[in-house]
Amino acid sequence: MNTMPKIFAYLLTVTLAVVMPAMAAGKTNGRQSTSVSTTSLSKLEKDTLLWMREEEKVARDVYSTLYGVWNQSVFSNIASSEQNHMDAILKKIEKYRLEDPALASIGEFSNDALRTLFDNLVSEGRQSYVDALIVGATIEDMDILDLMNAIEETNELDLKTTYQSLLEGSKNDLRAFVGLLRDQDINYEPQYITQELFEAILDL
Repeated sequence: MNTMPKIFAYLLTVTLAVVMPAMAAGKTNGRQSTSVSTTSLSKLEKDTLLWMREEEKVARDVYSTLYGVWNQSVFSNIASSEQNHMDAILKKIEKYRLEDPALASIGEFSNDALRTLFDNLVSEGRQSYVDALIVGATIEDMDILDLMNAIEETNELDLKTTYQSLLEGSKNDLRAFVGLLRDQDINYEPQYITQELFEAILDL
């Protein structure tokens, strides 16, 4: 697993895809539509929202695939959790009238960097059950950092609230994977969040 941090660090530096804004709201019955305009979000907020939608899909698709490989309930259970995360973000994408980047097929992504990330994660996770658990812990480790950054980057209370809810879910999922790794006498070392935060999450 020594190559994993380098792979992830590289992929996370890829520039986020630019998403074209939706058309401005029209008027209905002589009154302005109450739909939220994309102009109420900054480009960074839009890009982050779209990135998080596909990043949660990476997690869901990886876990669904690894469940098929190892037939361990942790992967199917957390894949369901990731679907809930995807649904929560989709509601915000629709609210802000953005185009949903998530493709229907497992392992297919609008963002090339995330498609590569999916392929690498699945490849690592197929090597052994322990490697699959490490992949799970790594995904949640990475997701926690991205969600913390997303919370800091936005001034929109509804986005902060959604990201905070997803953050707590990712902490739970990280604890699940780390616990199963410890059952295998493997200690996971965080690759993205700090050791201090990692230990605080596990102590909750």
